[in-house]
Parts: sequence; C-alpha cells; structure tokens
Amino acid sequence: MFFCSISGEPPQDPVVSSKSGQVYERRLILKYINESGKDPITGETLEEGDLITIKASPQAPAPRPPSATSIPALLQSLQNEWDAAMLETFTLKQQYNALRQELSVALYAQDAATRVVARLMRERDAAREYVFFVCYQPKDIIYVYIFTFTRALASVSATMGVAAPPTNGDVEMVEPQEAGGLPEHIAKQIDETHAALSAARKKRKVLAGYVSPAAVKTFTAKHTIPSLHSSSPAGITSLALSQSNPSQFLTGGNDKIVQIYDRSTDKVLASLKGHTKKINHVAFREREGESTLVLSGGADKIAKIWSHDSASGEYIPKSTIRVHKGEITGLAVHPSSTILALSSTDKTYSLHDLNTFEAVFRSAESDEPFTSLSIHPDGTLLGLGTPASTIQIYDIRSGAIVASLTPPDSPPFTVNTLSFSENGYHLLAPDSLSSVGVWDLRKPKITTSIKLGDGFKVNKVSYDSSAQLLGVAGTEGLRVFAHKTWEELVRFEEGGETSTLAFGQDGKEIWGVSGRDVRIWGLPA
Repeated sequence: MFFCSISGEPPQDPVVSSKSGQVYERRLILKYINESGKDPITGETLEEGDLITIKASPQAPAPRPPSATSIPALLQSLQNEWDAAMLETFTLKQQYNALRQELSVALYAQDAATRVVARLMRERDAAREYVFFVCYQPKDIIYVYIFTFTRALASVSATMGVAAPPTNGDVEMVEPQEAGGLPEHIAKQIDETHAALSAARKKRKVLAGYVSPAAVKTFTAKHTIPSLHSSSPAGITSLALSQSNPSQFLTGGNDKIVQIYDRSTDKVLASLKGHTKKINHVAFREREGESTLVLSGGADKIAKIWSHDSASGEYIPKSTIRVHKGEITGLAVHPSSTILALSSTDKTYSLHDLNTFEAVFRSAESDEPFTSLSIHPDGTLLGLGTPASTIQIYDIRSGAIVASLTPPDSPPFTVNTLSFSENGYHLLAPDSLSSVGVWDLRKPKITTSIKLGDGFKVNKVSYDSSAQLLGVAGTEGLRVFAHKTWEELVRFEEGGETSTLAFGQDGKEIWGVSGRDVRIWGLPA
C-alpha cells in the first residue's frame, strides 16, 4: 500500500518521482510543481515529465480511511457530524433572535415616530386655526400685527381661576362658539355650577375634624366584608360610597350584578340585574329632595339607571342607555347632579340628563378609544384617558379639546384611571406602566412622578375630598400618599391585588376591593 508523501492518504492516481523516488497523488504534485517547480521532499528541480505513473490493478478497492475502520470510529464520526449540525443550528437561532429584536426596535421606533408626527400635525392645525394677521397702512408705512389666541389656554385658565394673558386691545375677539349643541338649560346649569364652585374654591379650607396625613399613618384594618357577588365569575370590579348614608355602598361585579350593601347591618339591600356582561363602573346620584339614583356601565355597551322608590324601599329600573357601540369605560356624575357622563371604546363620550334620562350630547369620533373618564370638580372639563398614553381634556360645554397631556419619554400604555383633585389644580393618572404622575393643570406639566416598583400595575387612582391625600390601588395592594410632599403614608398588602378604592367620610377610612372582599382601614379604636 502506497501513501502520498504530501497528504499522507492512499493516492487515487499514484505517481512516483524519478528523482526522489517518493510517491504522490498526481493532482497534488502537479499543483506543487506548477507553483514551485521543485520536489516537495528533496527540493530538487522537478518537472511533469519526471513523474512515472504507477500501474495498479483496477480491481483492487480503494483502502478505507482509518476513521471508518471500526464501529466506534464510525459512531465518533457521526457524533462529530451531529455536533457540527447542532452548533450551526444554534448559531442560526441566535442570528434569527437578533434579527427579530432589531425588527422589534425598528417597529417601536416607527410607531413612536408616527405618534409624534400625528401629534405635531394636530398641534399645527390647532395653531393655524388660532393665528391670523391684521395689516394697518397709514400713509406709506405698513404695520403687520400677528395675534395668536389659544382657546385651550383661555378655557383652562378660566377654569383654574387664573386670569388669561391680556390682549393689546387692537382686535375685537370673536364671540365664543355655542355650547356644542347642548340644550340651553343644560348649558346654563353647567355655567351656574362652575360659577358657584370656582368662586367658593378660593375660600375653601379643610373641614374641621378631617383626618390629617399624620393620622393616616396609624390606619389599621377595621372591617372585612367577604364573599360579595357570585363566585363564578368571581371578582368585584367597581365601588362607590354613599355620601348621604355612609354605611351604604355600591359594588359592581364580574357576575353582571350591581349590589347595594348596608355595612351597619351587614346585609345586601338590593341586587340589581340587567347587564349581560361584567360591570365596569358604578355610582350614586344623591341630591337633596330627589330620589337616589344608582348608575352603572358595563362591558355590554350599555349604562343602566335605577331609582329608589321611597314607598316600597326598593330600587326600580328607570332607564337603559344604548347610545354607544363599544364597551363603557368611564362613568361619572357631574357636580350639578343633573348630568351623567359616559366614555366608551367606540372613541366617543356622551352626556345624559338625569331628570329626563335623555342623551343631550355625543362627541365626534376621536382618533383613539377612550379608556377612562373623570369630571373636573368645577364641572367645565372632562378628562379622558386613551390607550396611547395620552389624556384628552375637553370643554364639556363646547365639546372642544382644550389640552392634550402626554407623559414625556414613556413607552405606550393605557391610561385606565383618572382623578381630578378637589381644588381643581391637579390631575392624577398613570404616567407609565408602574408609576403615577400628578399633572399641574396650570402649566400644564407633570409636577411629580411617583414610582411604585416594576411589579406594580395601577388599577385605580383617587384623590380624597380635601386634596390632601391620594390613593393608588394595584397588583401589589393599596398605597396612600400625601399631596405636595408625596410621602408614602401607609400601604396595605394583606388583601393582595386591589382592583379599586374609595375614601370614606372625612377621610377617616379608606376602602379597597380585593377579589370578592371589601376591606376597610381606618383610625385605630
């Protein structure tokens, strides 16, 4: 058996050098001669004519390579091939994941850029609407005055009780637009309510006997009301406390039922049925001299109204509101107690007269669905959250957007809850997936952002009636903070995830909902 002096393998076409006597594979030695012209072993000059073909029997099979001469060697070869294939597959997976990540980043950047462009276009269109030119030409000199009027700033300033910037007096302002199709008596009620409440705000002080932030730190568990609503599907989704009778409260559940409960007797006073899907929001309408109304809005796209019958002591159905084509995501009673506001995922909100139970206004379709709603305590502004991180502030009288609030440098998230402070200057809302921001409506900008931890998802935010306290309910329980200092006063985690919360009378209690239980914390006995 011959072995090639270059490769060390048995040659397929063997030749021998007449000068050195070494055996080579013909193709290898010819390539070497063409490159160097020498014998690879002795270094002597070698030409193709110096090679002599070795004649072997054509019936002799080519010898097997040493790596295939035994079963263990064959298995080792197969193992090597398998390992090589697996390594190549792993490398391809890494490259695939890297490409997916790059694509995800590119898509996110493109989406963010699209939102920014859309917002800038809206701001540009708004600016074009309010900017106009006046030319004045005495003799040979032309004076051009540019006047810019922003109704948004003027409206917010008026609502906050802050004087708008004075004009130069050179141009007479156009009369404001009519109240967005609202009936005259509804618009009048809104204006009268705003005038009364905004005038009283400057003199308003914390009521005597109201709980102090220091006292909140001593809150302990006082009472737990277990197993409200059905166990299938389980869970309370909304809570409202009665102002006229502090022992009564209202809950809505995943079981499609609205319940009225009396804490003093530990009894369910009424179970109101009529929804076909889960209840998202509930509220009382309590007005002196009139029957108490129970209001609810659900995922079945409807809102229902029940009225308390003093003769029978029961709540009877009064009206079913079916103006929206999407889930009801927000429900609030106007400070005048005569108007109900609803928001929906169909990108509209609506106003309803609580005396006649008729719809008095429905907004034009927005760019985004509405995911939450809150009414300013003076009654002239509506705050509406969206799934695009933005809060839209509307003038309830004209239906016009007066401000659009978007947290800076935040990835998209859903604004699922809002709360105006009682003094009217601030708005509390999530500003990321795990933090809440306090907006100063006079700027407008975020005054502070309260970080809650990466694992905390916000379910509900609420100011108390004195604007001293703010509560946050979420996946890791319930927390209460002091307004202005932003100090965390107390946290309650024993109930696990808290879906909603409410402050009790004089702030001396805080109520939270965990699963099917209503928990109450307050001052120690």
